[in-house]
Amino acid sequence: MPLVIPEDIPAFSLLKQNAFIMGCNHAKSQDIRTLEVLIFNLMPTKIETENQILSLLANSPLQVNITLLSTASYIGKNTPKSHLERFYVNFETIKNRKFDGAIVTGAPIEHLEFEEVKYWKEFTRVMDFLKTNCTSTLYLCWGAMAGLHYFHKIQKVPLDSKLFGIFDHYWVEKDLLLNGLDEIVKIPHSRHSGINEAQVRANRNLKILLEGKRSGIAALKDEKDFFILGHPEYSKETLDLEYKRDLNQGLEITPPSHYYDEANNPLFIWRSSASVLFSNWLNFAVYQDTPFILH
Repeated sequence: MPLVIPEDIPAFSLLKQNAFIMGCNHAKSQDIRTLEVLIFNLMPTKIETENQILSLLANSPLQVNITLLSTASYIGKNTPKSHLERFYVNFETIKNRKFDGAIVTGAPIEHLEFEEVKYWKEFTRVMDFLKTNCTSTLYLCWGAMAGLHYFHKIQKVPLDSKLFGIFDHYWVEKDLLLNGLDEIVKIPHSRHSGINEAQVRANRNLKILLEGKRSGIAALKDEKDFFILGHPEYSKETLDLEYKRDLNQGLEITPPSHYYDEANNPLFIWRSSASVLFSNWLNFAVYQDTPFILH
């Protein structure tokens, strides 16, 4: 089944070349229950992040209707206002709705304490809402750290150096989210912080799924939600663009590990793992657990 998105969103022309998608007008003519998935996009480059996440959701045979959510208490300057007004809603618009699934992205604000983030109060309202009005939520990178902190009191800790590149991760426990993945799972990371792993291991409500020798605990779950500390959604060029951006700003940065080939070209070596992760979440945690009628 196809992904349902507006015909005039930038991702539509990109995805129609290599994915099964359907415009909203066409989808209305189908007598079938679509999945309602909310994407809470906290990244400054919202269009790029949309394209990354939507391309992964489009690999599923399930029909998915997308709602894009942004913060009202803070409006970034990197996305055109016209795009936000056309494609995004705020929390007041959706606070009385139910969703089958939700994805909460990362944000480049990990140097701040959570309570110092300008939209933290709004963010916690959304997280509380998702716990009771959504079948399963997938938290990514900073979003995962924030969710673990808010729901499970897991502290964010600074790393000695930036974790930057593509790293190997190994299964810790079997779970349907990992179904079909190789025993070594590659995931991109781009972060200066990690989590207090001793607190995670002492928490009986958390199940560790993936762990890496360099990246540490990288994927875990509680009774309904999943937390991935990396960026499986990243496109091939994202780390390269981040690296060149930091170099141009005069920041101290080393090249992303295990990412460039001998000719210094990016290698796209995590795409299949990302596709399986997103498809498994959508199928096993959302589609098979969500009620047919969203009340």
